[in-house]
Amino acid sequence: MERHEWFEQSEVGKVYYRANYRNHGRWTIMTAVQKRNPTWVDLDPVPEEIWRKVRELVFNKYQRKRLPWERVAEIDKMLGEETEKP
Repeated sequence: MERHEWFEQSEVGKVYYRANYRNHGRWTIMTAVQKRNPTWVDLDPVPEEIWRKVRELVFNKYQRKRLPWERVAEIDKMLGEETEKP
């Protein structure tokens, strides 16, 4: 399982996000309000802005040769965009 984590500032403080890519090609996106002893809640449906952030994180990891291009292409396909491998 691959895991990608990040946080964003909001009116209530920091909001933490986690994107998991499971072995069977399924993405799950979760969110929590606190980092210590978090209560993760699945986002369903996932807003497009969150998918774009996940795409940015995955692309950055691809550039550092930590992930295959297929992960980036999969997210692009979900967003309705077709991209070619750079």
